[in-house]
This record gives sequence, C-alpha cells and structure tokens, in this order.
Amino acid sequence: MSYAALAQVYDSLTLNVEYEKRADYIHSLLRRYGCETGILLDLACGTGTLSAYLASFGYDMILVDSSPEMLSVAREKLPEALLLCQDMTDLDLYGTVQGVVCSLDSVNHLLKPCDVKKMFASVSLFLEKGGVFVFDVNTIYKHETVLGNHAFVSEKGDAYCVWQNAYKPKSKTVDISLDVFIRSGNHYERHSEAFSERAYALPDLTKWLCESGFGVRAVLQDMELCEPREDAQRVYFVAVKEI
Repeated sequence: MSYAALAQVYDSLTLNVEYEKRADYIHSLLRRYGCETGILLDLACGTGTLSAYLASFGYDMILVDSSPEMLSVAREKLPEALLLCQDMTDLDLYGTVQGVVCSLDSVNHLLKPCDVKKMFASVSLFLEKGGVFVFDVNTIYKHETVLGNHAFVSEKGDAYCVWQNAYKPKSKTVDISLDVFIRSGNHYERHSEAFSERAYALPDLTKWLCESGFGVRAVLQDMELCEPREDAQRVYFVAVKEI
C-alpha cells in the first residue's frame, strides 16, 4: 500500500479528525505522565498535520512513515523536522527519544500479533526509561458494528471517496477498498487503494506492552479521561517505559 493518490487529498478527507483538538488531548496525556519537553516521535505520521500541532508545544519532532508520498506532504508542514521513511515495526533512529505517539488507528494496520509485539519492542528500544508512549486503536466493537460490511461516501473539495468494507469475524479484520476520484480540469481521475485493519482485545495489547518493558498507566475513552465504555470506538493507551 503506497497511499500515492490518497496523500494528495488525505487532509481534506480527514477534517472530521479535529487535529488541533486531538493534539491538545495527546499533549495533555504526555505532560500528565512526564513528557513535557524533548524529542517526540510521531510514528506512522501520515501527512504530518497532527505532528505540526504537536511541534507547536515545543517538542523536537521526528516523523516516521512508510509512505514517501505522505512524508513529502509532511515535509511542507515541518521543514525543520527529521523525516524517516521506515516501517514502524523496524525502527532505526539515531538515538533515544522522550516520547512516542502513534495515532489514528495506525496500530490496527498491523495484521498479526507478532507484528504488534515487534512494533512495541521497537518503540521500547528507542524510548528512554521513563519515556511516554501514547497510541490509539480502533476497537473490536467498531470493527463489528460501525465498519463491518458497510460502505461510506465522502466528498470534500476536489476529492470524492468511496470506502467499502468487508468484515472477517474470525480474525476481527476489516478489508478496506478505497476508490478516490480527484478532479483534474473538467474530469475526475480514479485511484484505488486497498488495505486492512485488525482489532485487538485491550487485555492483549496491555499484555504485549508489559512484555516489551512498559507499564500501562491508562486505557482511556477517546478524547476523554475515563475508562472506555462498552460502545467505545477508539481507545487511547498511555504507557511508560519501565525497563
């Protein structure tokens, strides 16, 4: 999956994310658990919109994504940041960092438990002792009831997107097909992307974090400071490296 076409219109199609509000929330979690300054890694950063808001709090940013096209857009927003084109399961940084964030269900794009464990271990390797790791995941509830076998249509500016899902109950996986139509003069050019997301049980994620040297400090309802409700669609984890 390259996101070659999607990178051009990603920001316009994700306005509902409320990036500034989400950055404020993540920053509050980082500060609460001890990461107020220093180097912050945005893992699977996409086009860098969230990264730019986090940089405004004074962090020195490192942006990592596996898509060169996404990083090219991010470079325009954060010319002073270090950008690395890497797989999030196999980081290779130049030194340690004080904090790591991984947002917008990027963890769900890892389709095997062994890959999630590898990513947690990779983050732990480059996170200082006492450093803070904040990430979110889409829940099993969201996969079963919201994404499911449904289709969605979004039109923003010069982009028109058709999103179709196919749910696999046994693995809690959603196969996603995107058709993106981008205006070019008097016509639209069609681009297709396909990828999958897998939802994991929250206790399993907690267990794998602990195995990688983390202590889980909080598991939270999206954009709140309370425990997740049964119908939570997105959940935030806050973990601190202890070993």
